[in-house]
Amino acid sequence: MISTRPFNAYLDTLTEVAVLLPKHYYSGKSSAFYIESGGNVTKMELVSVQELNAEIKYTCRLKEMPEFGREHVILDERLMRTDLQMGSVIRTKEFDRLFYYEGKLGSMYTPEKTSFRVWAPTATEAFVKFKETEEAPLRYMPMRRGPSGTFEAEINGNAEGFFYHYQVRVNNIWHEAVDPYAKMVSVHSEWARVVDDEKMKVEKNQLPPFSSPLDAIIYEASIRDVSSQRESGIKHQGLYLGLTEEGTQSPDGQPTGLDYIASLGVTHVQLMPFFDFFGVSDTDFSANYNWGYNPLYFNVPEGSFSTNPADLYARSIELKQMIEAFHKKGIRVIMDVVYNHVFVRETSSFEKLVPGYFFRQGIDGMPSNGSGCGNDFASERKMGRKFILDSLQYWMEAYNLDGFRFDLMGLIDVETMKQAASRLRRHNPGLILLGEGWDLNTALPAEEKAAIRNEHALPEIAFFNDRFRDSIKGSTFQLFETGFAFGNSKMLDNAFAALTANVGCSGVDRLFHSPAQSVNYVECHDNYTLWDKLEACFPGDTETNKKRHLLATAIVLFSQGIPFLHAGQEFCRTKHGVENSYTSSDIINQMDWRRRGEFVDHVQYVKGLIEVRKSTGALRLREEEAICYHIVKWPANADTLTVWLKDVGSYGKWKDLVLSFNTGKMVSTFALPEGEEWHQIVSGTEAGTKPLQTVKQDASVEPFSCAVYVR
Repeated sequence: MISTRPFNAYLDTLTEVAVLLPKHYYSGKSSAFYIESGGNVTKMELVSVQELNAEIKYTCRLKEMPEFGREHVILDERLMRTDLQMGSVIRTKEFDRLFYYEGKLGSMYTPEKTSFRVWAPTATEAFVKFKETEEAPLRYMPMRRGPSGTFEAEINGNAEGFFYHYQVRVNNIWHEAVDPYAKMVSVHSEWARVVDDEKMKVEKNQLPPFSSPLDAIIYEASIRDVSSQRESGIKHQGLYLGLTEEGTQSPDGQPTGLDYIASLGVTHVQLMPFFDFFGVSDTDFSANYNWGYNPLYFNVPEGSFSTNPADLYARSIELKQMIEAFHKKGIRVIMDVVYNHVFVRETSSFEKLVPGYFFRQGIDGMPSNGSGCGNDFASERKMGRKFILDSLQYWMEAYNLDGFRFDLMGLIDVETMKQAASRLRRHNPGLILLGEGWDLNTALPAEEKAAIRNEHALPEIAFFNDRFRDSIKGSTFQLFETGFAFGNSKMLDNAFAALTANVGCSGVDRLFHSPAQSVNYVECHDNYTLWDKLEACFPGDTETNKKRHLLATAIVLFSQGIPFLHAGQEFCRTKHGVENSYTSSDIINQMDWRRRGEFVDHVQYVKGLIEVRKSTGALRLREEEAICYHIVKWPANADTLTVWLKDVGSYGKWKDLVLSFNTGKMVSTFALPEGEEWHQIVSGTEAGTKPLQTVKQDASVEPFSCAVYVR
C-alpha cells in the first residue's frame, strides 16, 4: 500500500487514466507513464497533455481494462509510484453495464446462516463488522469478491438481531457504512440489524380491486400530527399505534384519529414520511419536530413513531398494524417517499460504499443540488435505479401499501418512473403513483426528468397540478396574489381549464393528456394553509373567508382528475401564519380537534361533497374525449363559473348535472338547460345526494358558494 502520493492518477474510463503531476514536482514533467498490475509493468499510450493551474494533466490510454477489485500502481519516467484511484469511470455507461447486479443485496437471514452481500465494485477489500448484542465485543468477517462488483460473507449459526456495518477500502481509504438495504436499524440509526422477516409479519387485509386513480379521494396526513394533541383522546399520541385506536373522541364527543378519517368518506390516506429520517430523537420524539424529508435508511420504519425503537421488531410490527387498521376501515394507504436526495451525501452509506457513483455532478464537477438539500440521487444510473425499484417493491409487498407519492419527482428520471409503474402494477394493478413534477435544476437532460413537461412519457403517473392550485387559490409563493375562489374573476378561464383537468378542452394550453394525471389540490403540507392565506388576503373577514374556503374545496372535489385534501382542510386548518412548518412545534403542526368542533358544519358539508363525487362517474370521467364531449361551459355572470355535464346518464343515476361556482358578493342567477325539472343537491350551506329543492329552469347561487343541480 502506498502511504503518500507524489502525484495522483485516476481511472476516468475503462481504458483511460488521468495523471496529475503537481508543478512543484519536477515542474510537472514526465515523458512516459506505466501501469503495474500483478507484478507486470506496461507502458501506457500518452494521448494528451493539458496545463492546469497548479498541475499538468496527462491523459493515458491502456491496452486493456485494469481488473477491478485489486490494486494497480502508476509510475512516471522516474519510476515514482502512486496508486491508481477510481475517477470518473464510475459515472460512465460502460461501468454501469459492466457492474450492474440483478440479485439480492443486504443481509439474508436463516436460523442456520446469515448471508451478507454489498455492492462495492471500486473497493479492493471489504469486511462485515458486527456484534451479537449492543454491549458485546466487535468482530470482523472478511468478505470475498463476488459477481458484478459485489462482496459476500456468511455468519454461521443464528445471527438474529446482530448489529452490523460494512467496511470497504476504496482508493486506499477505509470507509464504514450501515447497510443501505437494511430492513432494521438500532436506536438513532447507528447500526444495521439482522432480522427474521417471518417475525415481522402481520395479518394482511386484502381490499377489493381498485379500478382507477380517478376513483380516489386522497387525504394527506402526518402520523404525528393526527394524534399528538391531548384533546385527540388518543392514548399513543404521535405514534403508529395512535392510528390503530378505535372509539377515540375529542372533549365534545366527536370521533378523532382513525375513526374520524374513516367517517369522511376518503378512499386513500397519504402519510407523510415514515421511513427512517433525521431530525427527531428515537427516544424522546417530543424534543424535536420534523416532517421527515431527511432520509437516512429508506427501507426502515422511523423509530420515533414506535413505542419501543430499541426493540428489534416493534417499529415494523406497529407500522404494519397501523396500515392494516386503515385497511379494515376500507381506506388504502399511500406512502410518501423521498428518493431524490439523502440527508447528507458525504456521510451517507451510498457515498461511503461507492464514492462518487450514487449522486449527480454538474459540468463543474460539483454535486448537483436541484433538491436544495446539497445532493441529487442519481436515479438514472443502473444501481441507483435498482435501489429505488427494490425499495418500492419491498415496501409494497412487506407492508401491503397501496400507492406511493414521490417527493420532488422531477429530480427522478423518466425511465425509473416508467419501470416503477410497470414493476409495481404487475403485483398491484390498482396501485396509485403520484408525485411532484416540478422542473428543477439538476444535472439531468430536460427530456429525461419525470417532470410535468414530460407527462406524455408517463401516462401512468399522476402529477400535483400546480396550475390548478394557483388558478383556484392564487399564487403559492406570492401571498397576496389571489385565485378564482378568492374572487379573482380574471382567473375564470383558468378555473374552467382546472375543472377539466387541464386536458385541452378549455381553450387554455393543455397540461395533461389524461385526467388521471392531474392531482387537484389547493392545500398540502407545504406552504401556507388555505385558511392562513385567506386570513392574510382578507384580514378580519372571517365569515366570508369560511365561505371562500368551502368554495375552493368544492372546486377540488368537483373537478375532473384526482382530488387531494390536506388533513384538517375540512375544518379550515391553520398553522397560525407559519408558511413552512417543517421544524415547527406540535402546537403549530398538530390537528386541532378543538377547532374541528368549531367547524363541525364545515366537516359535514365536505362529507356531503365527497358523497356527491362518489355517487356519479360524471365527476370522474376517464378520457380526455369524454371530458371534451360531456362538459359544456354554461352562460353566467363574470363572477361565476358554470358548467353543464350533459348526457351523463351512463355514468350514474343523473342524466345531467350543472355545477356553478359563484365567487362574487351578489347572488348569481342563470337559466338551466331546458327540458325536465332539476333538483338542487348542493347549496352554500348543505351538500349531499338528497334534493334540497326542485326547480324548472331558474337557478341561483349564493355569494361565495357552490350550487349543484341534477336531473
